[in-house]
Amino acid sequence: MKELVDTHCHVHFNAYKQDMDEVIKRSLAENVFMITVGTQTNTSKKAVEVAEKYDGIWAAIGLHPCHTQEQELDANEIGAEENVHTRSEEFDVDFYRDLAKSPKVVAFGEVGLDYHHFAEGDDIETLKNKQKESFIRVINLANELEKPLIIHCWDAHDDLLEVFKNNPVKKAGVIHGFARSYKTAKKFIDLGFKIGLNGVITYSDGYGRLVRDLSLEDIVIETDAPYISPGLHRGKRNEPSYVIEVAKRIAELKEISFDEVAKATTENAKKVFGINF
Repeated sequence: MKELVDTHCHVHFNAYKQDMDEVIKRSLAENVFMITVGTQTNTSKKAVEVAEKYDGIWAAIGLHPCHTQEQELDANEIGAEENVHTRSEEFDVDFYRDLAKSPKVVAFGEVGLDYHHFAEGDDIETLKNKQKESFIRVINLANELEKPLIIHCWDAHDDLLEVFKNNPVKKAGVIHGFARSYKTAKKFIDLGFKIGLNGVITYSDGYGRLVRDLSLEDIVIETDAPYISPGLHRGKRNEPSYVIEVAKRIAELKEISFDEVAKATTENAKKVFGINF
């Protein structure tokens, strides 16, 4: 089996509390390496601890936009087994700067903007501004430490582009879980970003045009495990090894070999994150 990199998973989350080591070993045995991604202070710290334990795993650290306020995230929308309750945090620059000293930290993520999960009665403009302010602090620290970004964006692509226009990034990174048009993707590609494709592309033929229009040099693959399991495993807990199904779907849609997809996306991941194996 060719080497693959799952550029976005959360294998250190509580969904794997009982069998994390087994899941990791199963993935590594299939030549699937991974970046496990934090979403706030405690999960970022845990991501680094897990990455430091294993060869073939790296960490991203950061504050997810949904963690800038308390929210209830619907399980069906995020492809989870149960609803997720978020708690509110501020982006602690000193904490993340210190955490980034680990050689296993290869990016800041999962960070960005999420306008999808606001609830009725929310002061939406205030919450949007809070997300932007937090995100800009992340960009500034990522620029200071010369690390790429792993970007979460839901229903906020125009504002995301505006933030990048006013706050250019030194190392672009990945637009995670992308499921919009190629026209939108191209705007981020022009800024140096790779497009992260995950199990969503296995759900319907509606994503075929996006995948076919994207150049292999602009794609990285991911699972977002434990969320968004690809077609064969939909409805069950996702795992990093299932990124193989994402690569197979890309090969099918682009009418090329699996090996071509594996080689290109792995090289892209190595370049973006500065990893070697």
